[in-house]
Amino acid sequence: MANFYDDNADLRWYVERGIDWEPIVRLTEYDYQAEDGFKNVPEALEFYTDILNLVGEYSAEAIAPRWKELDEAHPHLVDGEVIEADVTKEIFEGLKEMELHGLCLPRELGGMNAPLLLLQFNNEMVARADVSTCTHVGFHGGMALAALMYSVLEGTTTFTKNPPAIAETRFRQCIEEIISGETWGSMDITEPGAGSDMAALTTRGTQDADGNWTVTGQKIFITSGHGKWHFVIAKTEPDTDDAFAGLKTLSMFLVPAYEIVDGEKKWLATLDGTEVKLGHNASATVSISFEDTPAELIGNRGEGFKYMLLLMNNARVGVGFESLGSMEASYRAAVAYAAERPSMGKTIDKHEMIADLLEEMATDIQATRAMSVRAAWCEELASKARIALDHLEMTDEARAEMERTKKRCERESRHLTPLLKWFGGEKAVEVARRSIQIHGGSGYIKEYQVEKLLRDAMVFPIYEGTSQIQALMAMKDNLLGAVKNPKRFVRTTAQARWKSMSAKDPVERRVAGLRLLSQQTMQFLLTRLTATKVKELRHHSPGEWGTVMQDWDPKRDFALAMLHAERLITILTAAAVAELLWDQQEIDPARREILLNWLERQEPLCRYHHDSITTTGLRLLEKLAGDEQAKAPAQAAK
Repeated sequence: MANFYDDNADLRWYVERGIDWEPIVRLTEYDYQAEDGFKNVPEALEFYTDILNLVGEYSAEAIAPRWKELDEAHPHLVDGEVIEADVTKEIFEGLKEMELHGLCLPRELGGMNAPLLLLQFNNEMVARADVSTCTHVGFHGGMALAALMYSVLEGTTTFTKNPPAIAETRFRQCIEEIISGETWGSMDITEPGAGSDMAALTTRGTQDADGNWTVTGQKIFITSGHGKWHFVIAKTEPDTDDAFAGLKTLSMFLVPAYEIVDGEKKWLATLDGTEVKLGHNASATVSISFEDTPAELIGNRGEGFKYMLLLMNNARVGVGFESLGSMEASYRAAVAYAAERPSMGKTIDKHEMIADLLEEMATDIQATRAMSVRAAWCEELASKARIALDHLEMTDEARAEMERTKKRCERESRHLTPLLKWFGGEKAVEVARRSIQIHGGSGYIKEYQVEKLLRDAMVFPIYEGTSQIQALMAMKDNLLGAVKNPKRFVRTTAQARWKSMSAKDPVERRVAGLRLLSQQTMQFLLTRLTATKVKELRHHSPGEWGTVMQDWDPKRDFALAMLHAERLITILTAAAVAELLWDQQEIDPARREILLNWLERQEPLCRYHHDSITTTGLRLLEKLAGDEQAKAPAQAAK
């Protein structure tokens, strides 16, 4: 039987050799102190592998063959309810029977207590079968896990000590309903007039004299928003003209869209409609309105943006795995077609240009998986270390080491996540388009699946933060990091330069060379930014210079860097993947070929982008500055 886990050697390599499971399993199993938990990694890994095989087979046998039905399965609104197609209901009934919605939830809440990393691998395989099905899967167990994490962070989850276990948690009803498969959750952020600009949100949370909260406003583009449980961002504090301060006006709420009264569903919110989309057709995307809908405040007032980032970071890592599934489907369709399509005396996979395209597609998939696995591992380890520090007993030495682990993983996850979301989303579209190209005319007709794969992939560079937002985030984090800690930046640059010249292994020199190029690119941008700041000093007294040089406003001071952000993230990604693959080939020499393929393709590309950053852009910036100056008098006249 077909199995999307068994037939994927690169995925299996990570599970069997490429992941350090020990810290993840140890923290997931409460330091092996849980009464009914696994006592070691081999025991846990045997269970994880069984799950992966189960989902791999279900994805290949029960979901993938029904791709055409799923593409035609548009959910629609009837009398205020979203009606899903029979094929969607049947697939999710199968997932429910396997009890997979509780995969990552603790045993004491009715779950299987598996790592989140396992859910991400499952998402990749389901996405390979059908992306819209994967999207909906993620809003089951993933939202229940978010509810638990929110309760832990705000201090409303209590733990027993011996043995360690969750005694009670605030959102138990939400969690248990999702685990059972009765319903699911969603993340409600976007509004008709506000998407990426969260300070412009208008949905409001209001508290009455008795302390009860309600939410009023409309949210749009809500994936799986026809479920019961909604995490809603709403304003609770007075408006401000400062966009950055405006984020502190937001709070996070858990809002039930309906309740069951005497066996009947009573809606507390209104579903306004479902979107007809380019792809992801089996996934319901809704608009929903709240009107004085009862809500529960999560954490404290004004902490909504912080809580949203927790959801968003995991969602962006999840998009990396979704993108992987999409790329696998597109690539394998191209390989199969090219191996059978004869042209000029041989099958087209033997033609040089097609062979080059296929190899690049395979290398991009391997690069995406390297970032996906590492980002997911770091994000999970950081989250579970945070819980352990707050709730588990440990020696002072163990606590200090756990704190170092948490900080290291948080830093690496923050670095990798925007690179992964940007690269995975862009490459999913590129691989799907190339698959169509390899299919030729056949790829353009609906009889073949590849045109659907392209339509489905088009959303990856858009949702959970566009590619351009990821590039800006990576630029801001890296450049501001260098401004705040110049010694570390100089040290990293010096180390990369030394390794690029003196490392014994020529491949290690090339890996260091990419890191050096990324550092030099940032150094160039920082030099230009600093020069702009120095010019600003002329308008301030010497006593104010220190304040001016420390006050960096990304919107005002980083124009050149913002212009080149996508070129910079290309170089940062190339360096990050090269370093990950270098570490892998030290574990398994067979991985060296993947690294060589990556370097061969990325080194000239990065040199090109470095050249573009250092030699272009001023003309356009001068034009934009002139347009702003010309606009100013007209605005003043108004």
